[in-house]
Amino acid sequence: MVSCGRKNAPQEEVPVVDVASVKGLGEVDATTFTGRTKSAAEVNLAFRVAGQIESVLVKEGDYVQKGQVVAVMDARDYQVQLAATQAEYEQVKADAERVMALYAEGNTTASNNDKARYGLQQISQKLANHRNQLADTRLRSTINGYVQTKFHESGETVGAGMPVVSVFGSGDTEVEIKISASDFANIDKFTSFGCRFDVTGDETFPLAIGRVSQEANTSQLYTVRLKFTGAVDHKKITPGMTTMVYAEVSDTEASGIVCVPMSAVLNEEGKTQVFVYDSKSSVVKKRPVTLTMVKRDGTVQVDDGLKSGETIVVSGVHHIRDGQKVRVLEKPAASNVGGLL
Repeated sequence: MVSCGRKNAPQEEVPVVDVASVKGLGEVDATTFTGRTKSAAEVNLAFRVAGQIESVLVKEGDYVQKGQVVAVMDARDYQVQLAATQAEYEQVKADAERVMALYAEGNTTASNNDKARYGLQQISQKLANHRNQLADTRLRSTINGYVQTKFHESGETVGAGMPVVSVFGSGDTEVEIKISASDFANIDKFTSFGCRFDVTGDETFPLAIGRVSQEANTSQLYTVRLKFTGAVDHKKITPGMTTMVYAEVSDTEASGIVCVPMSAVLNEEGKTQVFVYDSKSSVVKKRPVTLTMVKRDGTVQVDDGLKSGETIVVSGVHHIRDGQKVRVLEKPAASNVGGLL
């Protein structure tokens, strides 16, 4: 009776996998950047001469007009310098006029006349320079706008060109983002930009590229300034606000090139492969592919072996084999957030 007993063969368990549709590189893709609003006109005001600051006449948040004095430097040394140059000018001028008068009467040489004339021109330029230096002890705003930052206070000594006050313009506002080197190389493939702010709810403001820096910063990022193309309420959207920038990218030249998640790629025996899923038979088939590059969003670019619209296994590739029947992981309904129901 023992020998007549029969054992049922164990039934093979059907593995569960996650699948996704292959997306063409030429199709429109979306990406996001963190941005910050900036004034279209922003300047750091600095004295053109060195010295001790006597007083800063504005505070942060003050509105200033173009030409308004925002800071004054101690001008004592420049006043003394100008007075000395003025006296020297008067002496050289008197001597030069006498020599030129003698030359006109034929009582001196042309060489003496030239020396007197050139000497007068030289001291005249020196006098003008010292007058300008004295005038430069009063720092004036070059734009209409608001004081953003005070870098120095009264009593501090600054060098020529050191920023004292930062002013941003009261006109147009722009959005500044930082992009990677790969995005910089493909900047012409960005088709549209838009941004949203917490203070404006779900409203999206369209943007357009204004200018792009041609030099990367220390983090190897490039600065892009985006301009608002529609109406903006500047009372709500002001410089310094953080925003999320949404961008669409399209590569119309990438015919036949697709992108797949990195998790879908399987490397075996020196071959790069993916599992293609047949929805009719629920069977997966291995297919060799040619990869060219890894993209910033974690996907890889496939130049050969796949077509846009095909379905591939993106999770569980190491637990299935070629020609095996699989079961697709069911996606929760859109109303079942997190798949908790």
